Amino acid sequence: METTPLGPEGLFVLEPEQSSDEHGRYSVYYSARGFERVGAGGTYVQEHASRYRLRHTVRGLHFQRPPHAQVKVVRVARGRIWDVCVDIRRDSPTYGAHASVELREGDWRQLHVPPGFAHGFCTLEPDTEITFRLTDYNDRAFAAGLLWNDPALAIPWPCADEPAYVFPADRQWPALAALDSPF
Repeated sequence: METTPLGPEGLFVLEPEQSSDEHGRYSVYYSARGFERVGAGGTYVQEHASRYRLRHTVRGLHFQRPPHAQVKVVRVARGRIWDVCVDIRRDSPTYGAHASVELREGDWRQLHVPPGFAHGFCTLEPDTEITFRLTDYNDRAFAAGLLWNDPALAIPWPCADEPAYVFPADRQWPALAALDSPF
């Protein structure tokens, strides 16, 4: 397993080794030893999936507040997403900056999102399914977020300002200027 850094410290794509022959393709996309070797180690306690019917569905930008901050590893099982993370670590030289990457079914790449980043995505195909591996449980009492279309973030969403659907909870997060970051 190798990594591709995305800019802000700690944010990277996990690139699993793959092999193939005339019968198919094989890859180990999770190995505790492999994750530890590339700096993505930890005890992962929850894995879940979500599926979105509409192309250009926007989710995020989410994070869990301490003491339930979590490492999140994101992978696409079906379809494609444009995945984006915003650095919300107050003392970081890249505070408020974002990084993005396209993840798609079949490439088996995964995005490693450490604590201190708000995470979101836009589906690029209908019926997109995404999996999430977490080092702490999702807890609604510690859920927080950042407004996905805050002009100060200057995120060039593939759907521009007209997504097919934005979840109501994701419309009410604060803008970066009003965010009291716990990181």
